Amino acid sequence: MAERVQVAIVGGGPVGLALAVDLGLRGLRCAVVERRAEPHRIPKGQNLTPRSVEHFYFRGIADALRAARTMPPGYPEGSIVACGDLTGRHWYAPPQRELLRPYYFQRHERLPQYRTEEVLRRRLAALPGVRRLFGWEAMSVEQDEVGARVTAVRGDGAERRVLEADYAAGCDGAGSLVREQTGIARSGTDFDQRMVLAVFRSRGLDAGLARFPPRSTYRVMHRELRGYWRFFGRVDAAGGWFFHAPAPAEETGREGVRSLLARAAGFRFDCDFAHVGFWPLRVSIADDYRAGRIFLAGDAAHSHPPYGGFGLNNGLEDAINLGWKLAARLKGWGGETLLRSYGEERRPISLETGRRFIAARIERDRAFFDRHAPDDDGFDRAWKDHAAGAAARVLAFEPNYEGSPIVAGPPGAVCGARGEHVFAARPGHHLPPRRLSTGRDVFEELGPDFTLLAFGAAQGCVGAIRRAAALLDIPLKVVADDPGGERAAYEARLILLRPDQHVAWTGDRAPDDPVRTMAMAAGRP
Repeated sequence: MAERVQVAIVGGGPVGLALAVDLGLRGLRCAVVERRAEPHRIPKGQNLTPRSVEHFYFRGIADALRAARTMPPGYPEGSIVACGDLTGRHWYAPPQRELLRPYYFQRHERLPQYRTEEVLRRRLAALPGVRRLFGWEAMSVEQDEVGARVTAVRGDGAERRVLEADYAAGCDGAGSLVREQTGIARSGTDFDQRMVLAVFRSRGLDAGLARFPPRSTYRVMHRELRGYWRFFGRVDAAGGWFFHAPAPAEETGREGVRSLLARAAGFRFDCDFAHVGFWPLRVSIADDYRAGRIFLAGDAAHSHPPYGGFGLNNGLEDAINLGWKLAARLKGWGGETLLRSYGEERRPISLETGRRFIAARIERDRAFFDRHAPDDDGFDRAWKDHAAGAAARVLAFEPNYEGSPIVAGPPGAVCGARGEHVFAARPGHHLPPRRLSTGRDVFEELGPDFTLLAFGAAQGCVGAIRRAAALLDIPLKVVADDPGGERAAYEARLILLRPDQHVAWTGDRAPDDPVRTMAMAAGRP
């Protein structure tokens, strides 16, 4: 017999779980189909940006996330970047996500992906409207003009279920069954480079890195790597590590991996492997994030190599972007343009992330060693210049939806991953936190749906927007305060905020047609 839900989610990794939690908190009936009964204990996807931790805050689990980390509280995060190997004299400790802290309500966190999944699974268990099919595998995904259908089989093959849904979401990874059966093609960049992932324990590596200030990751640059990295990351502070590096095509054994570890470190050390695997370095982006009633999110939509933590964090942003739009549509106040905007907002960010922040970084590091060698007279100066560019690269990643059809952005604007972090409220951009006159932060007062921030605006203007929302049945919370203090940095007296904390519209007085503005933000004619 078929089981009826509103949204069927294929894939219960962090992206599928985050989508299910968001939908469940919004009162929707959904189901998650995940072939693994328990999270896969490979420590990938460790770096959560401040923006991603904001999502956990709004789902009531930011504290649980921090409690699940495997590093001690207060352990220094960030990286060491070394030239040649980790014994070389040229190294620097670049500024990283701490630079973003003033622009987000939460600080970044670091923990293995399986711990993140455990936190999301526990939150999911408390939501009665969410059906959890862990240990089940999706076998087929179909759709017609009125709905989608997912057929799943229990791992032992003893039971089969059919989920009838209004919509389905494929969050089932780079080898997505949903994408394949929906017929959505992929394109991107194949670097034709085989990489190794090794997970191991070693106290000897800890001892060998004592020359550096404590950090979570250690990246090695070398001319022979042609812009690629050898990369150590801590899993915990008790000798747990993972390692990524280019690997020769013929290399398959653990002894060869030990040799790669020693070349990266500059010394041999004890090593007890828990996992060794190989993966191809490529960027792949789905040609569309939607086909009818079926959507793609996370690695099913975009697979990025683990350079900078872009894959997981972009996937979580997909889930939040899609979640509120599906909920709005199913509750009746969101229009069809709202669903169309999901791919129009998210896909350009994935494309630009791959081109400008991953491929361009590989090419930049390759070009650096094409121009400079460590024994050159001018290498010290060139190395300092390379280090100086790190902060600008961190701050340049500012995903925004200026060109979205549901945002009142500037003429000719586009959606993309590059931008500028400022405190001014700008349509399409994430709203930075600012303190209210009560001492609480703006983020502590936001509603689950649309929020109108009114800082010294005329009551008539606030009333006009409130009436427009009521006319269209769009849920709207109004947060009013004076325009002084930290709020002055927003440079606007009225800010219409979307459920995902991105700005839809700003002004100092009500728009000429408040109904049209609210309809635009909700994707309605």
